[in-house]
Amino acid sequence: MTFLQRTSSYYQATARPSPLRAELAGAETCDVCVVGGGIAGCSTALHLAERGYRVILLEEHRIGWGASGRSGGQVLAGTAAGQTQLEGLVGRDDARAVWDISVEGLELIRALIARHAIACDWVSGQMQVALTRHHADELQALLEINRRYGYAGARYLSTAEIRAVLATRRYVAGLYDPSGGHLHPLNYTLGLAGAAESRGVRIFESTRALDFEEGAEVRVRTARGMVLCRYLALCGNASLGATAPALRSKIMAVGSCVVATAPLEPLQAGQLITNNAAVSDMNWVLDYFRRTADHRLLFGGRVTYSGFDPSRIAATTRRRLVAVFPQLAGVKIEHAWGGYLDITANRAPHFGRLAPNVCFLQGFSGHGIALAGIAGKLLAEAVAGHAERFDVFARIPHADFPGGPFLRRPALVLAMLYYRLRDLIG
Repeated sequence: MTFLQRTSSYYQATARPSPLRAELAGAETCDVCVVGGGIAGCSTALHLAERGYRVILLEEHRIGWGASGRSGGQVLAGTAAGQTQLEGLVGRDDARAVWDISVEGLELIRALIARHAIACDWVSGQMQVALTRHHADELQALLEINRRYGYAGARYLSTAEIRAVLATRRYVAGLYDPSGGHLHPLNYTLGLAGAAESRGVRIFESTRALDFEEGAEVRVRTARGMVLCRYLALCGNASLGATAPALRSKIMAVGSCVVATAPLEPLQAGQLITNNAAVSDMNWVLDYFRRTADHRLLFGGRVTYSGFDPSRIAATTRRRLVAVFPQLAGVKIEHAWGGYLDITANRAPHFGRLAPNVCFLQGFSGHGIALAGIAGKLLAEAVAGHAERFDVFARIPHADFPGGPFLRRPALVLAMLYYRLRDLIG
């Protein structure tokens, strides 16, 4: 899978200094080998190290190279599947447990930022916004679920209220959650990696885990070396590919595009989103946007299957941005980038085991910042023999994407076209 060079990313341009870590060469041993240097992998490594395990983390590129360092930076409760679907999949009790764990994930982010002094521009507040009355009804239903679960923080915003908060007439309602928020995802991921290293985790970059051999001790093979470990944690998500062939049929890599404007006047930026919340709409192929610490508008959306050309990203995403904020038609786009996120067929997270001592985390489906962090904590609990919470997620059933290895992407393209048409019809 090919990614843009990160120099086109706003996050890379504003990243905190991070050491260039060596490639693994030769044979190493540890208690747990973690594959993947995103939020899921770094959180897993950190929480394992805090429990006293000797941990090695392998990252194919650099820490935060994938979706964890490229996303819209939005932090919200729940899963992309939605609670109604989860209740149908696993029953009310497990669905409630998933919700409660996701809310704990919001608390965990704030705690990790404070405990490890991670400078990542954290801002509280996230809003989901409705383009149609049908969307508004969905937000009311979500609010009712929140209340049934005892989650009292979220507040419904009427048409007048949402238009007082956002400088656009595109939306007819909103649901504001003060416990959600937004951050600089690359700096957050780098901060987690640094915290893990401070607890003794050894991180190797430019080191792809090519494959592994199961057994009482797991052998993980790389291009120039090998790791022998008691447990293996696979946290590479959409980038795992041939490293774990058994997982490939359950997820699909979908490209998403993001732009950042030139810095705006602080007053102008403040008027666009007066409460400085992160915002995402209710479409299946959604738009999402937020203000940055240096007064830019960061705007994402659109799905791509044909790679990431920065000039195309800038042009196509600008059109979506201007449809929301026509007053920004003359503003320059300074950064345009893309990346792949991993979705499941039902959009619920996919956690489980390939062997008693080989666990995996994948399928965050766009909710990865909060869910991936708490997932790492759950995986560490499971390795330590306390798997009850991990197993709640492992019980969620997941179907293969239809079409097999050759037709499943064309099938997904057709499905996304259907959902896009449904969005347009309302």
